[in-house]
Amino acid sequence: MAKMAASMVEGGEDAFRKIFKFYRRRNPPPDLSDVIDFSRCAPGEQIIPVNLDAAAVSDVEATRVGLQPVREWQAFGLRGHPGFIFISNPFLRGTQPFWLRQCLKIYPQKPNICNLDMHMSPLETQDIWGQSVHSLRSSQAGKREARTLLERVRWVTLGYHYNWDTKTYSPSSHTPFPRDLHLLSAHMTAACGFPGFISEAGILNYYRSDSSLGIHVDESELDHTRPLLSFSFGQSAIFLLGGPRRQDPPTAMLMHSGDVMVMSGPSRLLYHAVPRILPAPPERLALETGGCIKVPPPQEGSVVEPVSEEEWAVCSRYIQSSRVNVTVRQVLAPGQKFPETPRCHQNTDTGQTDGYDDGESRKRKRSSRDSADAAET
Repeated sequence: MAKMAASMVEGGEDAFRKIFKFYRRRNPPPDLSDVIDFSRCAPGEQIIPVNLDAAAVSDVEATRVGLQPVREWQAFGLRGHPGFIFISNPFLRGTQPFWLRQCLKIYPQKPNICNLDMHMSPLETQDIWGQSVHSLRSSQAGKREARTLLERVRWVTLGYHYNWDTKTYSPSSHTPFPRDLHLLSAHMTAACGFPGFISEAGILNYYRSDSSLGIHVDESELDHTRPLLSFSFGQSAIFLLGGPRRQDPPTAMLMHSGDVMVMSGPSRLLYHAVPRILPAPPERLALETGGCIKVPPPQEGSVVEPVSEEEWAVCSRYIQSSRVNVTVRQVLAPGQKFPETPRCHQNTDTGQTDGYDDGESRKRKRSSRDSADAAET
């Protein structure tokens, strides 16, 4: 990767953009030998171990949200990227189906907002799951031409709802943040050295096999001292982590189902992108999300609950070719208020690779972030 980036810089072209295009290339497919796979790597010259605060989250608290004891987590960092933490699947076996079901069935429900709301009435999007389950459960689902509503969901916003046009949050566009997702996020951040994290905004991105996410930086939150969390479920993805400047060459890594990333400190405002979705290793996806594995005995106060066979039939078919990414952010510092005059951010990138691309959107020019196939973390 270092040699590749150096040659691109010497050639006078934006290294990040060129590497993004390299990994998004379909024919011939890119060489993935330089892509870091934390599930198979040991600390070395580029990868460094990260010590977590095991005392910050008790074993009981971790189990309540479907996590292993913190002492068993495998956490890594990247040399030269202080504040970036990669945690290789800290979830207990059999608990990912619960979180996937929440992402597909619960979080798209009203009063939360999704891309379909931009061009459909609230009545039409009231029960996205209910309107989609019959088709997705059908054995002939793979032969259908018409996509269900659930398959047309590209993004969902939670808490303070992100405005795709102004790239801002507003107190006038806010709904309660899901308690279960806040508890999961609060425990993750506490173990990473950030106690008291308040989950105030969430963006869920739903990727198909030909989707990508353009080069960008997450700077719309008013408080950048708090970390940004990213949870991945379903198919795998290539994640590119760059530097504080748009032209800095990125490091490529794989995100598998259950992996968690934390961007904090100097890494909180780094450019990043997702150029490609990859088939997940079949054995890993079956092991971690298989519906036949029962969740641990529920603890008092547990938010994780069993997923029914009917629900899993829909979820498992969905993730055969799709990925869900959940990012959670704290928007305001304690005691901070929104400015009276809302800020309007400039676009942090230009060109066709900016924003969410579902494959179809490459065939037509998009003029608004409100489109059904546009999203960005």
